[in-house]
Amino acid sequence: MSDFTTRPEILGTFGVVTSTHWIASAVGMSILEKGGNAFDAAVATAFVLQVVEPHLCGPGGDMPAIIYSKKTDKVEVICAQGPAPAAATIEHYTAEGLKLIPGDGLLATVIPGAFDGWMLMLRDYGSMSVREVFEPAIYYAEHGHPVLPRVSATIKGLANFFAKEWPTSFETWLPGGSAPEPHSNFRNPVLAETWKRIISESEAAAGSREDKVQAARDAFYRGFVAESIDRYLQTAEVMDASGQRHKAVLTADDMAGYSATIEAPQTFDYNDWTVAKTPAWGQGPVLLQSLALLKGFDLQSMDPTGPDFVHYVVEAMKLAYADREVYYGDPEFGQIPTEFLLSESYNTERRKLISDTASMELRPGLVPGYENQRDATMAMLAEFSGKGAVYEPTMAHLSEKKGDTVHIDVIDRWGNMVSTTPSGGWLQSSPVVPGLGFPLNSRAQMFWLKDGLPTSLAPGKRPRTTLTPSLALYQGKPTLAFGTPGGDQQDQWQLPFFLRYAHHGKNLQAAIDAPLFHTTHFPGSFYPRTSEPGHIMVEAGFGEATIAELRRRGHQVTVAENWTVGRLTAARRDADGLLRAAATPRLMQAYAVGR
Repeated sequence: MSDFTTRPEILGTFGVVTSTHWIASAVGMSILEKGGNAFDAAVATAFVLQVVEPHLCGPGGDMPAIIYSKKTDKVEVICAQGPAPAAATIEHYTAEGLKLIPGDGLLATVIPGAFDGWMLMLRDYGSMSVREVFEPAIYYAEHGHPVLPRVSATIKGLANFFAKEWPTSFETWLPGGSAPEPHSNFRNPVLAETWKRIISESEAAAGSREDKVQAARDAFYRGFVAESIDRYLQTAEVMDASGQRHKAVLTADDMAGYSATIEAPQTFDYNDWTVAKTPAWGQGPVLLQSLALLKGFDLQSMDPTGPDFVHYVVEAMKLAYADREVYYGDPEFGQIPTEFLLSESYNTERRKLISDTASMELRPGLVPGYENQRDATMAMLAEFSGKGAVYEPTMAHLSEKKGDTVHIDVIDRWGNMVSTTPSGGWLQSSPVVPGLGFPLNSRAQMFWLKDGLPTSLAPGKRPRTTLTPSLALYQGKPTLAFGTPGGDQQDQWQLPFFLRYAHHGKNLQAAIDAPLFHTTHFPGSFYPRTSEPGHIMVEAGFGEATIAELRRRGHQVTVAENWTVGRLTAARRDADGLLRAAATPRLMQAYAVGR
């Protein structure tokens, strides 16, 4: 008898779309129905998510995508993580009296990257016009969409702050002076007009479809959008998490010089699978490092909801994330020893640190030649060892004020695949830019204000983002796209999902439905950068015996209610062309569709 699942695993041959909101998934499917490919569908889905989940992503945010193009037969990464502006120096921020970059406001803003990433995807891999992929989002911005209860709660919680400190946000999110009620019809007409103008400038451009997509990029980065942002930021001085008002460092010149990039993925072979992640400007390699460590354990024989499985996965992740703290950063600004960190010899030694009891220490490995970097990082982290980790969650048991992320997986009938995790530009991250209808991002909070580290703030450097989509090849063939929102928890939720899928023969939905867990053992990437050594959060579905055994092994366990941890989605293409998709029931939003 097969496992009970909360929903069926979606099966088909034409196309599948799965995302963190049912409307966005339906829109993506509608694009496939109109003859668009996976890339067209992903772009349209993403712009709808900016409307219906504005507390999780926005036009001013960022986006990494891992894609497989049937035409080129390549797995590639689109990096649309904007770098720090030219004036974003450590000296400037410390002169403002800061030891940490605030988690919101204008000093936390880097160049908005997402829009350029979407247009790059549309231009180079898609087949549709700017109008075709924008129209569904414009419809929901103009005619309205049902407000998610969490969006309503987030706006209500910030109402007084917006009224006092961010009046442009108050005007946008509390039209008429009151927050939208759950499931009421909410509009953002100013955003709709911004997109309509981008379409008109795109269509006015001469040349091919690709030229017209390029014109949309120019309208955003070198045209009226950049001009509106620059005009606002020249005089704006707003309150942020530091308790002080600050001006921005971003300018129109920063935006004019920006372009998203296409890069090779970082990969790791695990049995018959090859998992592709972002390079180390994102946290993606921590999942690969965890796999490298776990190769030495017999996960196949472990109960995937038992204490051994949870314990060994958590302990491996603690080691991988410790290395993230010391070694990851923008490879354009220094050598990142990723290949060493994934090597057999390194992980054979690291594996010996995993015992039968929970570690309470942050234990990065020693990479030859990086001793000073390791010491400097550990000394700095000791300054910020306060408790109360903030891992950018949207889970009900944590703060409503924190932003988060969305995720999209698409596979079309030709075999094109997209896994993408857009984020940033949340309604709670930054004031709405007048005349545009959207706020900027707060990704700069991931930099440190100390010199000499891979994640030290520097002009032109990408922050070490937590955004980490996944694409896995089975026996060399692109097969599985998956991911989740959740900040530092993203790879922590994706790892047990992938292991259960790879080792235990569960279908996509069963692997997603299984109870989840994560640790807050290591420093968070988000302000105020704190940690909770030895702490793990587990869903109650693991059962009392597993939870008691984890406590016996020394884990500091918090039990979350069932169906409250993680927001995974996944899609698969079998060798015979059969397509599969699944989405989490948690938070009652994500949906997979297909036929």
